[in-house]
Amino acid sequence: MALLNHIPFVIAICLASLANAVAIIGPQGGVNTVTGQRPFRQEFSTFKNSGPAFDLYILSLQQFQQQNQSALLSYYQVGGIHGRPYIAWDVVQGLYQAGYCTHSSILFPSWHRPYVALFEQILWNYAQQIAATYPAAQRSQYQAAATTLRIPYWDWALNTTMPDLVNSPMISVNSPHGVMNIVNPLYNYTFHPQPSAADFPPSDGLIAEYHSTVRYPSSSGQSQPVLANLRLEANAQVIQDATYQLIADQSNYAPFSNAGYTDSRGGSYNSLENMHNAIHSLVGSGGHMSFIPYAGFDPIFWLHHANVDRLFAIRQAIYPSSYTTAEVDAEGTFTNAPGETEDINTPLTPFHSDSVGTLYTSATVRSTRPFGYAYPEVVDWGFNASQLSSNARTALNKLYNPTGSISTRSLFSKRDNPTAPYMNATEYQYYVNIRVPKAALNRPFFIHFFLGSVPPTSDTWSFAPTLIGSQSILYYPPASNITAPNLTSRLSYGQIPLNHALLRDLTSLDPHTVVPLLEQQLNWAVQDFGDQPVTTADVEGLKIFVVGRVVRQRGREDGFPGYGRYRIYRTATKGKVGALPDGEGW
Repeated sequence: MALLNHIPFVIAICLASLANAVAIIGPQGGVNTVTGQRPFRQEFSTFKNSGPAFDLYILSLQQFQQQNQSALLSYYQVGGIHGRPYIAWDVVQGLYQAGYCTHSSILFPSWHRPYVALFEQILWNYAQQIAATYPAAQRSQYQAAATTLRIPYWDWALNTTMPDLVNSPMISVNSPHGVMNIVNPLYNYTFHPQPSAADFPPSDGLIAEYHSTVRYPSSSGQSQPVLANLRLEANAQVIQDATYQLIADQSNYAPFSNAGYTDSRGGSYNSLENMHNAIHSLVGSGGHMSFIPYAGFDPIFWLHHANVDRLFAIRQAIYPSSYTTAEVDAEGTFTNAPGETEDINTPLTPFHSDSVGTLYTSATVRSTRPFGYAYPEVVDWGFNASQLSSNARTALNKLYNPTGSISTRSLFSKRDNPTAPYMNATEYQYYVNIRVPKAALNRPFFIHFFLGSVPPTSDTWSFAPTLIGSQSILYYPPASNITAPNLTSRLSYGQIPLNHALLRDLTSLDPHTVVPLLEQQLNWAVQDFGDQPVTTADVEGLKIFVVGRVVRQRGREDGFPGYGRYRIYRTATKGKVGALPDGEGW
């Protein structure tokens, strides 16, 4: 059996119970098994207008959340796979005080694919039951919608602020009993009962005490979606530009996949996990989404991770031969020993592909086809690999780097200077690179970058007029029984595009113009997730430097820009706390 080569990762499986394992196959309704055609996951702004499908989605999510928390397929148990309460799920035992989720790991994109598919499969099953209870005049319509139902994704690279409907405590749906105004299951999840101190220990702070999930909580523990959206909007151009360039430029899978690895030859500091971290942090801001062990309980987690999976799928279509490589994971998980090497055959615990206990691996989740869903940008039936790659490139360009239709883009009205060219359309591009030990403060934190002075009030840093963008460091202290060499010095990498901020005032991007401006005006400040300022000098090991590169613009609809090698501009940060010292390399 292939798994025997990786037995250290699976600490113990109750063999007597494997015949009862949960087989994660996703929803199979509406799938053409001959051609491979299958229903799309849709962007939330489109899906919310789908009528019966949206009604079923909301009602199914409501029913899912109402299940007894002790049930294996309850919302609480499935959300808890990601982190707390650090207990076995589906008979897959572990030794380490951590969740099953893989972060700063080569497995980050592939592990989350069967996780989201499990969530989708459960909702789909509820939808079948609910559709059958509609009045006869509506039943066939709702049953058809239930068959092809797939969960939506939130495309935060295009529509960066949270969808309005996820921030409303109540929501109107057409139920089997008529139109009803119900408690919105997208707004939060209420624990019932409140988890014990063994599951949510008091040492975790306020996050363990909240009775419902919260986003950017106030001092009284209430969600503040308006403030969270201000933070998201302030980072909108950074998120869009960085998302496009990550896929257009990074053909090497390892640095693409996670924030704990970069190209030592001077490649990008950006990654899919880095983009993912930004959304978790900006939405959560001290709430559940910003603490990895608790994030899976917030309903917006699933909209977010469906989009992470979508970006992963788009990149797979564009670079089909670039995939999981062997890398050391310093952090480990509930089942994976810290310091072990993970690769394409490492089991993605605790997810089974069948009822007899076969665990998924990155090799067996490479395609979305076995899980019964697709994305609008990745139509992988009726096309060969070359055509699929071309189509995915064209779709990515139309979404995030169009030509000749800039005024139609969702972020256009939010830009400081709508007449300035977009960063992805400029011929020289600048970035701030960030390298920092993930455990530098032993808690999560932001590094906010400004073109201009740092505002005197830290409460406004994350959406100040001078803000360029915010880098988030998601860190949760490991339990005492997780030890590995150099774990505390594990580096996290990030990158903030600069051109959108530079073009507020400049008409030239020549280094002779830009670098002196950055010497005078580029500043940064550190803030924890409780909005408290942190002295930058206390972030031991922080390294910040400016880089730039020539960009040759794309000439075809399915073409990508040609990116030159990075050049470091040391004087842009010289003399500032955390600046990369002279002589220190990439």
